[in-house]
Amino acid sequence: MAGALIVGAGPGIGQAVARRFAREGLPVALIARSKETVESAAEAIGSLGVRAVPLTADAADDTALRAALDTAAGELGEPDVVVYNAAVIRPDAVGELPLRDHAHTYAVNVLGALTAAAHILPGMARRGRGTFVVTGGMPEMKPQYVSLSLGKAGVRALVELLDTEYGTSGVHVATVTVGGVVAPGTAYDPDDIAEHYWRLHTQPHGQWEREVLHRAGPGEAR
Repeated sequence: MAGALIVGAGPGIGQAVARRFAREGLPVALIARSKETVESAAEAIGSLGVRAVPLTADAADDTALRAALDTAAGELGEPDVVVYNAAVIRPDAVGELPLRDHAHTYAVNVLGALTAAAHILPGMARRGRGTFVVTGGMPEMKPQYVSLSLGKAGVRALVELLDTEYGTSGVHVATVTVGGVVAPGTAYDPDDIAEHYWRLHTQPHGQWEREVLHRAGPGEAR
C-alpha cells in the first residue's frame, strides 16, 4: 500500500488530513519546511500504528521539493493520494508588497502544487488511478488579502487544467476550498475539514467532485 503524501504538513489542516488517512491504515509521507514540525507530526502519526516518513523541503524550492517527493516514493512507493496544503497566508493590500514577495508567495501557493503535480500525476495516469487534492480558500476575492486572493485563484485554474489533462486517465484532481479561519473547536475545525479529503479520495469515479467548499455549517460541494 503506497499511502498518502502531504505537502505542507504543519499544524492545522495538513496534520489533520495526515491523521485522517492514517486512521484508515495508510502510511503517510509528510513534507514541511521545519524539521521539528514534521518530525513531531510523524511521531504522532506513528502512534496510530502506521508508518510515517518525515521530510523537509520548501515548497517554493523546485529542486528540494522534487527531491523530497522522490524520497517519499522511495520509502513508501508511488503515492495513492497527494495533498498539497502549503500556503503563505498574510494580509496585504494592492501595491503593498514588493514584487519579490508576491513572486515567493505565488511560488508557494500555486507553483509548488504545479511542481508536485508535474512530478507525480503522469505516474498516476499510467497506473490509471490516484487522487491529487489542493487546499484552496478565498471563495470570494478580498482586497485586504491580495497575494492570497491571487494565489487561490491560481489554484482553481491549476486544478481545472490538471483535471482536464489527467482526469480521463483515472486521476481525481480536486480542491478543498476553506471559507474561513481554521481553528480547533470552531466551524472550521481542521479535523472536520479533513473529512472532505478522505471523501474525495474514496468517491466513485462517476461521482467525482472538482471543488468542495467548506463554510460555517455543513460543507457544500460544487
